[in-house]
Amino acid sequence: MTNGCGKSDAAVVASKPANEAERSAEELVERRAATKGNADQQSTPRTPSRTSVTQALERIRRTARERKKERFTALLHHITPELLEAEFFALKKHAAPGVDGMMWRDYEQDLKANLEDLHARVHRGAYRPQPSRRVHIPKQDGRQRPLAIASLEDKIVQRATATVLNAIYEEDFLGFSYGFRPGRSAHDAMDALLVGIESRRVNFIVDADIRSFFDMVDQEWLIRFVEHRTGDQRIIRLIRKWLKAGVLEEGTVRVSEQGTAQGAVISPLLANIYLHYALDLWAERFRRREAAGDMIIVRYADDFIVGFEHENEARHFLEELRKRLQEFALSLHPEKTRLIEFGRHAEDNRRRRGLGKPETFNFLGFTFICSRSKQGKFQIRRKSRKDRMRAKLQAVKQGMRRRMHQSVLEQGKWLRQVVTGYFNYHAVPTNSRALSAFRYFVTEQWRRMLRRRSQIDGTTWQRVARLASDLLPKPQILHPWPRTRFTATHPRWEPYAGKPHVRICAGGAQQ
Repeated sequence: MTNGCGKSDAAVVASKPANEAERSAEELVERRAATKGNADQQSTPRTPSRTSVTQALERIRRTARERKKERFTALLHHITPELLEAEFFALKKHAAPGVDGMMWRDYEQDLKANLEDLHARVHRGAYRPQPSRRVHIPKQDGRQRPLAIASLEDKIVQRATATVLNAIYEEDFLGFSYGFRPGRSAHDAMDALLVGIESRRVNFIVDADIRSFFDMVDQEWLIRFVEHRTGDQRIIRLIRKWLKAGVLEEGTVRVSEQGTAQGAVISPLLANIYLHYALDLWAERFRRREAAGDMIIVRYADDFIVGFEHENEARHFLEELRKRLQEFALSLHPEKTRLIEFGRHAEDNRRRRGLGKPETFNFLGFTFICSRSKQGKFQIRRKSRKDRMRAKLQAVKQGMRRRMHQSVLEQGKWLRQVVTGYFNYHAVPTNSRALSAFRYFVTEQWRRMLRRRSQIDGTTWQRVARLASDLLPKPQILHPWPRTRFTATHPRWEPYAGKPHVRICAGGAQQ
């Protein structure tokens, strides 16, 4: 990596280029090397008859990549019966129904006729979305998170529209945006964040969270942002219909002039479009024009982390960020947004000032901690958030109560699924103690539940431990070290490998 490295097209990490480095026109928009393949995955044909769907989206993708200011005035015709069918089969078969009560299996009974009728209504303007059904799920802080469950046909049309629009916007979205994008995951975002902090001169972290983002989105700004690239008014009318459809709660349909329904299929894409124009492009411009030192940024939906070399630049960014978001009806959460000293030299600098250990921050379910490896080198340690683990264990406890009278084997099979799912996400390097603790507490809850089944039950810890050994997965690290996976995901091009000289950025993407 050289000081001339500006930012990664394929990576989440955007790092500050050296002032004397040449800034090409392409640096204004970060592109990912894998965009084409990722987008293709979303429209992979189930049968050869759907090959035309993929080819049509590839043409859109290529045009969007080559013409950055092109407005697409004819998009609705890409929503074909074949695409609607592909999106229908991509839905979860046992998902909760919307206000129409229609289940996946019911709609499948006469699928061809249903999709032909839906396609005809969409194209002649007769399609009318139904209100979403509002449900609430508990959050870790005790509050309720409202989710909107759309009707089955609304899900199909929203998925198809998102597939078409993704072919455009996946060529526009910046490299440090990760949430709700095809081919990108929370682990990819964390990999890039760790690599960025460890490889760049990061001493301060802005841990930012936008307050009630999905509820505060300004719908008129959102439409204006979509119209930057989408000139097909039929697509715009579809989006307006979904925004105005409202939600059904306690027998009353409520329509809001702001916000987009959290949980709706189209909402993640609309949220990324909104934040792309309201935040990402501005942050990238700040990095290039105002930050003299290193700066990295990682955004996952409305949660984002920004790293700085200099404290004064971090404070200036945070001050300007508040003003920027206010222009678009957004604000930062006062309790979840803060500036902390964090990085390679944070521990030594704080010790010299007589302060304690560096503060930690939370991101995507983990607590990030400044630490040292066994060799004494700087290392960021990730640990599962305690509040999230407690909430998960409480959910496991409730689930076991409902299965109290099942056989031990059936209980063990269910617990195996629970623990496996938890490990699949949390089994990252430096988090082995949390994995062992989670498995231990699950086993202990299982023992207590078995003892409650009978007043004379003699279930011992040794017996349950043997059951757990046979039925529950062992705690082991399943994810590679961040730099290992990051390098594999974004391989570097070397100048001597017969390629023209390219600048290598954090994450290994070429420019």
